[in-house]
Amino acid sequence: MKTYKIALIKGDGIGPEIIDEAVKVLDAVASCCDLEFSYEEALMGGCAYDITGDPLPQETINISLNSDAVLFGAIGGSKWDNLPREKRPESGLLRFRKELGVYANLRPANVFDELINASSLKPEVIKGVDLMVVRELIGGIYFGEPKGRDENKGWNTMVYTREEIVRIAHQAFKIAMNRSKRVCSIDKANVLDVSQLWREVVIEVSKEYPEVELTHMYVDNAAMQLIRDPRQFDVMLTGNIFGDILSDEASMLSGSIGLLPSASVGAKIGVYEPIHGSAPDIAGQGVANPIATILSASMMLRYALDEHKAADKIDAAVKRALKEGYRTKDLAQYDAKEVCSTSEMGSIIANYAAK
Repeated sequence: MKTYKIALIKGDGIGPEIIDEAVKVLDAVASCCDLEFSYEEALMGGCAYDITGDPLPQETINISLNSDAVLFGAIGGSKWDNLPREKRPESGLLRFRKELGVYANLRPANVFDELINASSLKPEVIKGVDLMVVRELIGGIYFGEPKGRDENKGWNTMVYTREEIVRIAHQAFKIAMNRSKRVCSIDKANVLDVSQLWREVVIEVSKEYPEVELTHMYVDNAAMQLIRDPRQFDVMLTGNIFGDILSDEASMLSGSIGLLPSASVGAKIGVYEPIHGSAPDIAGQGVANPIATILSASMMLRYALDEHKAADKIDAAVKRALKEGYRTKDLAQYDAKEVCSTSEMGSIIANYAAK
């Protein structure tokens, strides 16, 4: 039996509820795949600030780095909006990513046939969409120096080094090798010097992957093409701020952010989390959709632990639950046979995953 140590960061709002359901599914799939998971909880976000005065205690970093992977819920809420910037939950998350060195954010966008009418786009546009946004996560304008502001001016600097571009490009090409072998690199090379370097380095890295087709697209055109013809994309490779925007846009192809997982990976550790926020307005009501977190656990099995059989079982269980008409409140209007609570949906998926 293989044993894995998983750090659990439940966070704020609906975070504890959705993490509990993902753990339920992980334990179910472990029972039939000869696996065992050992969990250790750690604090981050507003709950961490309330207890320790710091949105990211050092203990959380230590626990995470001593684990095989991190399963993360969500952080933040209006309760902490008036704190100084360095004490806000979001600042803790940025520090967390930097401390763990998770430089690549992987954001799949898949459209389930059973929920094709949930999207605001026409079914014929989105049917069969299956793409992956590979976003550089710890460089670019969010981390560049100098930055600052005075009474009349604010400034941030977009910086990328060759090393940062090389490592994220390798990540995208390796992922493409296990998909449809197509990478579209997104930049603004017609205007930005940093994007010109980005494009040059991506082309250099591409020569190590001759089987992968490389194309380039300016970010404004990419934003339009995601809506016009999303099926043209397989792997979208881009920098931090462009990826932040495009991955959120891509997430809406599915119709609900409650369905989509993500992974943030680096050389030392990976962090697996739903793309949605902490939704404090529905916390504790049992109506949150746990599917994005459950699929994040599947990504953890696949990318961090190399347990593809267990990941496949979870993916199949989610599809079966949706096919049979089980829906949480956010999806109730789309061919629901039964509207489930957060816990009920987790139990249904866990039951299917264990078979």
